[in-house]
Amino acid sequence: MSAAANSRNLLKTIPGLLISAFFLWYTFHNIHLDEFRALRAAHPLWILGVLGFTLASYTLRCVRWSQMMPRNGRSLRDHFAVCARVLMTSLAANNILPLRIGDIMRIFTYADDLRTSPSIILSTVILEKLLDIFVLVLMFVATVGNIATPHLRLIANISLAVSAIGLLILLVAARSLQSPVQRLFARFPGGPLLKRIEHWITLALDATGRLGVTGSLLLLLQSVIIWTCEGMIFLSALRLLGLSVDDIAAWLSVSFANLSYLIPSSPGAIGPFELAVKTSLVNHGASISQAAVFGLAIHVWMLLAVTGAGGIIFLTHRIRIHNHKPLLEEIEDLPVEMP
Repeated sequence: MSAAANSRNLLKTIPGLLISAFFLWYTFHNIHLDEFRALRAAHPLWILGVLGFTLASYTLRCVRWSQMMPRNGRSLRDHFAVCARVLMTSLAANNILPLRIGDIMRIFTYADDLRTSPSIILSTVILEKLLDIFVLVLMFVATVGNIATPHLRLIANISLAVSAIGLLILLVAARSLQSPVQRLFARFPGGPLLKRIEHWITLALDATGRLGVTGSLLLLLQSVIIWTCEGMIFLSALRLLGLSVDDIAAWLSVSFANLSYLIPSSPGAIGPFELAVKTSLVNHGASISQAAVFGLAIHVWMLLAVTGAGGIIFLTHRIRIHNHKPLLEEIEDLPVEMP
């Protein structure tokens, strides 16, 4: 990247930082410092649930992505090791670097490590995001209760229905859809944006087509289990800290908080995440101060766990292969646009 491109990218991060600052102020402006000091482990045994389900969730994410990616002659063990390293490094980078650079690194920087092209990696990233958003919207609609206005609930239900139909078609009929999709887009004027949308849809169809119906449905099942583990992290943390909420609170919190990543903000969705958790818990029995402090605590844990694990994996690999090139130089070499 040129110096001018770096300056433009830096300017692009400023609105996100301002959005995060506003959300943090709105979430915590009435919370006193004593509320943070009062945070205690009321039931310490539940820390095993937090640790265990965090490990399970991210191990399953690595398994899922390794099944999306072609092995290209590697043994199953070596293939999983490479995919797990690249995925965890990507997730860690997303938490500390702007503009989803972790995903861009996964697609371009590690293409040689994965022995495949950036376009194939991008197709798996698109499919991964589609699966996650579908499961999260399903959880949100099932648990949102009285938080949503009738208008918002209608939008959520329609979004769920459309995404469910679309995902089902994508999973079970990907191979047969590629030619009709290309013919459909050929009828429209060939603008750059339309061509890019067609390309991304074709990539997603290609990714699911390689897996077949059984493999695609297995990915959907794995996605449900992954987000169940995420919900259990929240539930275990609520029990650990002794918050008095009902059984729905954890599941609404995990879906609402992770959907908040769709809001443009700073890396790690700092601000929107905390407000989403606070809103969810307050509507299920927690006090405003307890809900706000819990939102910060669980977010800190998730950021530290993922960024710490990914950072250790990243540094260990660089030491092992004697790579002394600064990370910022690697980022500067990344393409400006997706394939």
